[in-house]
Amino acid sequence: MRFDALPLVDDAPTARPRIERRAVRRVLGDTTFYEVAAHTAIERVPQAAGLGISWAVSPYRGCAHSCLYCGARRGHRSLGLDGERDFASSIVVKTDVARRLRAELASPRWDAEPVGIGLSGDCYQDAERVYRLMPGVIAALRDAGNPFRVMTKSALILRDAEPLAEAAQVAQVEARVSIGFVDDRLRRAVEPGAPSAQKRLELCAELGERGVPCGVLMAPILPCLTDSEDQLRAVVRRVAEAGVVSLTPMVLQLPPGSREWYMRWLAEEHPRLVPRYQELYGDGPLASDDYRRRVVGRVGELARLYGIGTRRDPWRPSRSADHQLALL
Repeated sequence: MRFDALPLVDDAPTARPRIERRAVRRVLGDTTFYEVAAHTAIERVPQAAGLGISWAVSPYRGCAHSCLYCGARRGHRSLGLDGERDFASSIVVKTDVARRLRAELASPRWDAEPVGIGLSGDCYQDAERVYRLMPGVIAALRDAGNPFRVMTKSALILRDAEPLAEAAQVAQVEARVSIGFVDDRLRRAVEPGAPSAQKRLELCAELGERGVPCGVLMAPILPCLTDSEDQLRAVVRRVAEAGVVSLTPMVLQLPPGSREWYMRWLAEEHPRLVPRYQELYGDGPLASDDYRRRVVGRVGELARLYGIGTRRDPWRPSRSADHQLALL
């Protein structure tokens, strides 16, 4: 039988998370920030992530958007934090990330490969209003002429539209806004801290107007919840109307660390779908090849129908494990 022992005294010390051994802890409102020096700025992205990039810069770990499916939740465990409870309220901040990034970009070993920004936590979440790390990150990449892609759901990126547009003059730069579905009721359930799809669509249009190339990462497509013909068509049509330059569909992934929370929510809210998910995912993070191929193929057909285009994404020179199709 599993149980939690009661403390022998009321003021028994609480175990401190490991991250506190090397971090400065600051509390602002309901959020705890752990300020750390970056061991490295540019980190390798596992191929299984299916994002079409091999390297990433993440100024923050953890994310106020609190997306139930976020694969970055697992990283909180290694810090001694809870991937469910603490992911949105305990944010790790790499305060010197821009300085470290400049040094790594200048290294003769660095081959100026494309870099993604914001994989382990939205780089324009509310923490960025406090720490303002992104202007320095953008400047470092611009000065090095290094291609990069910023991934976000937040309109705070508009603050940096001008430096992003400047960087796009010397390197391949693109903002990627994540819009997996347009059902706001579902968004409140699985992306409780994120802006609505409508606000993200408006963000895409405004970025384009300000000279920042903007694409959409159509992710995640949720099996049995947002993969119907009507739902896929609604997303693609509205994305096309926003004038984006690319569309990249991605079916939900369930790696350890997010699988547990998502499947528990599914069992509570949609118990009839659990057997289908077990069939699709088995013991791995990816849905079956046939399912992903069918869904991504249909999104590609709809994208061509609505005029988003069919030129292959230069960020993705080879076919990925999840059979994503990028459209420009």
